[in-house]
Amino acid sequence: MTQQTTNYRFALTALTSLFFMWGFITCMNDILIPYLRLLFDLNYAQSMLIQFCFFGAYFIVSVPAGHLIGKIGYKSGIVTGLMISGAGCVLFYPAAQAEVYGLFLLALFVLASGITILQVAANPYVTVLGDSRTASSRLTMTQAFNSLGTTVAPFFGAWLIFGGVADPEVTGVSKDTVSLPYFILAGTLVLMAFIFMRLKLPNMGKVDPTEYIPSDAKAWKQKHLMLGAVGIFVYVGAEVGIGSFLAMYIAEPSIGDMSMSKASHYISWYFGGAMVGRFLGAAVMQKISGNRVLAFNAVAAVILVATTMLSSGALAMWSLLFVGLCNSIMFPTIFSLALQDLKQCRGQGSGILCLAIVGGAIVPLIQGFLADRVGIQMAFIVPLVCYVYIAYYGMSGYRPRASQMTQEAANAAE
Repeated sequence: MTQQTTNYRFALTALTSLFFMWGFITCMNDILIPYLRLLFDLNYAQSMLIQFCFFGAYFIVSVPAGHLIGKIGYKSGIVTGLMISGAGCVLFYPAAQAEVYGLFLLALFVLASGITILQVAANPYVTVLGDSRTASSRLTMTQAFNSLGTTVAPFFGAWLIFGGVADPEVTGVSKDTVSLPYFILAGTLVLMAFIFMRLKLPNMGKVDPTEYIPSDAKAWKQKHLMLGAVGIFVYVGAEVGIGSFLAMYIAEPSIGDMSMSKASHYISWYFGGAMVGRFLGAAVMQKISGNRVLAFNAVAAVILVATTMLSSGALAMWSLLFVGLCNSIMFPTIFSLALQDLKQCRGQGSGILCLAIVGGAIVPLIQGFLADRVGIQMAFIVPLVCYVYIAYYGMSGYRPRASQMTQEAANAAE
């Protein structure tokens, strides 16, 4: 075993902790939504402003984050992202004390800005730590630990935020219970930042000004990258939209007929399916191409979402929960396929793809407006359409076209 292989494995092991943490934090939003909906008496669309502000940060911060990573490298970018996320968590305390919905949204925006920097640094870092042919498998494996975080978070969040209340819709919620979990997260994030400062990781991510770098943002002209960005947009939107409505949907009398507190625990089944699927997918994609697995999972998701829209009771509930299993390999596979053949523009490409995570802000908001008008069940037509597009990307849209960057690089060398 070479020294380089050993260093890469150590770096990948360290990076899995980041994927766990941002999965945990992102899933906490799904508990925060019903909590703040009760605290401020919000409708569905107003509740989705939580996801709008959180994922809206990706749209605003991703491109600047890509430039930042190019200057300071992946490791320093990770430390920066962790510290900013920790600051966002601390802001939950004054927001809770003031009982101002806008302050909660501001805290979420700051928290998500740090997570965005982590995403822009960590995702391409994983893809370059090893053989490019197994990049999808590697990123899927690390994303499995992201799903582990989303699986654990609902139990942790429901217990601390709802304070063990059996039926918060009847007894109400306390403004103080939201502060403790985010204080714990703040301390953990700052501790991780100091640990990463001390770790000896491969020095990657900085852009060498002496290398040829395509001008005029040529990464934006790569068709498979831009179609992949749309794929990331609709995937994140669909996953977040389903997760955001899950507790409220399961609590419906025609579906699960249970309290919001009890329904919140079922969010773990949704994200737990994604975790199991990612471990399985990492192994499967060593043998089967990522685009084929992506297309298969997307078609299965379409069938499951259609089933939940057209049924009721246990069938409607479990068909939606099993969509999590289909989600498993989608993000890392779309991400890896979209970065094919980008060469010196991988950092810029990663920034564009992370920019597309804004789908988590827009798609759930559209779903929320629709739910207020046609009902929560029929509003799932929005994620269904998203999965139809992902199936197309896995079947055809992922293929790199003739690269303009390659031609320009040749011209520059002449």
